[in-house]
Amino acid sequence: MDFRILGLSPEPFLAFYGRPDAELAAKGILRKTADSFPGYPDRVELDDVTPGGSVLLLNYMHQNADTPYRASHAIYVREGATAAFDRVNDVPPVIRRRTISLRAFDAAGMIRNADLCEGTAIEPVIERLLADPDVAYLHAHYAKFGCYSARIERA
Repeated sequence: MDFRILGLSPEPFLAFYGRPDAELAAKGILRKTADSFPGYPDRVELDDVTPGGSVLLLNYMHQNADTPYRASHAIYVREGATAAFDRVNDVPPVIRRRTISLRAFDAAGMIRNADLCEGTAIEPVIERLLADPDVAYLHAHYAKFGCYSARIERA
């Protein structure tokens, strides 16, 4: 089964790029400098930011459904990211490098299933979860910190 992995649209973040730290802080956003690799996974381009790169740390509503599973969490966005990752059957290195929690949701935003896997072995788990006709999409989360990574859907 073909699947599509999607990074976040950069649109909601563009207005924050280059803004003064005090202005960002007033909105609950922190600017940080990546000091390790891997360690700062950008949610737009779905790649780890190289040391010295600027990232914005902010809260993001990744599960906006009006259900008990509505959720937000901290994410990193590479300051300057403008092209969202959007590929079919291509798992980005940022996911390959980590243990991933996959959460399967139906069209109403209710969780149907979930599993853990290493990013190096994610394809069979994606295929198994998407084989359920009641599953509309998957959310990938980095298992260690629980942060949202990307959306996965049928291609």
